Amino acid sequence: MIENNKEVKKTNIGGQALIEGIMMKGPQKIATAVRTPQGEIVIRKNSIKPIFNAKFFKLPIIRGSFVLIDSLVNGVKELMYSAEFYGEDYEEDPLDKFLKRVFKDKADTAIIYASVIIALFFTVGIFILAPTFITNLAKGLIKNTFILNLIEGIIRVGFFVLYVILISRLEDIKRVFMYHGAEHKTIYCYEYGEELTVENVRKYSTLHPRCGTSFMINVMIISIIVFSFFGWPNPLARFFIRIATLPIIAGLSYELNKYVGGCEGENIFTKIITYPGFLIQKITTKEPDDSMIEVAIAAMKEVIPENGEDDRW
Repeated sequence: MIENNKEVKKTNIGGQALIEGIMMKGPQKIATAVRTPQGEIVIRKNSIKPIFNAKFFKLPIIRGSFVLIDSLVNGVKELMYSAEFYGEDYEEDPLDKFLKRVFKDKADTAIIYASVIIALFFTVGIFILAPTFITNLAKGLIKNTFILNLIEGIIRVGFFVLYVILISRLEDIKRVFMYHGAEHKTIYCYEYGEELTVENVRKYSTLHPRCGTSFMINVMIISIIVFSFFGWPNPLARFFIRIATLPIIAGLSYELNKYVGGCEGENIFTKIITYPGFLIQKITTKEPDDSMIEVAIAAMKEVIPENGEDDRW
């Protein structure tokens, strides 16, 4: 990242890379900018309508899981919107067809929530449950429960890194990762108070501490610590413990990301915390071209609040 003498304004504006586009979420609005096959940038704006809006859902630790679900729902919704511009290239799958027949005029909402549920089942199954059952094979050789939990955590991280490496080889995903880089660069440029131009944005890093990739790595690291408190019971008990403690782990990971993202300047603690996430972000973010940066800037400008303090941590 470029060092300069300007005051850094840590923003809570975040985003997500889409199919040839970027979604930015500010304090009041969500804006999605998509580069159409014709080369123009189309922007869609919506007011933020949280799914979980009661005060209880905004309490520290508790809020992490609900923010995650809210982000997944909005992310899938905007991903579907961006895919509409490339409909000929993205074939409708059997599940979508089934949901459209069953729910008809509410099919889009059904598809969004079905996608989120499937994604959560996939994530829990592959990255939470599979590693614990694989590690159980070594239970006869290793008696120390912390070591068993550590091995489980290493397998979990290994699965995640392998998954990221494999999908990064897909051509469509390579472009999504480039848009991901454009998103981070644009947020940095805004935080450093520079005018949002392609030239200014390009100077900044593609690695950002509040990235979802870093959140996932934090979840995996924190899970090692949390799971260790419960020892190494039988497989069924471990299954329920892993599921029951996920909201706590997600909550702690969210608060950690929020803390690091809001810190003014770096220190030893923040460097240690962000290092693992930054390593994986070197895979999930790539240097964008100028046209991608233009899309990120277009989305960003739509969500910047009129009151410059509204998006501060």
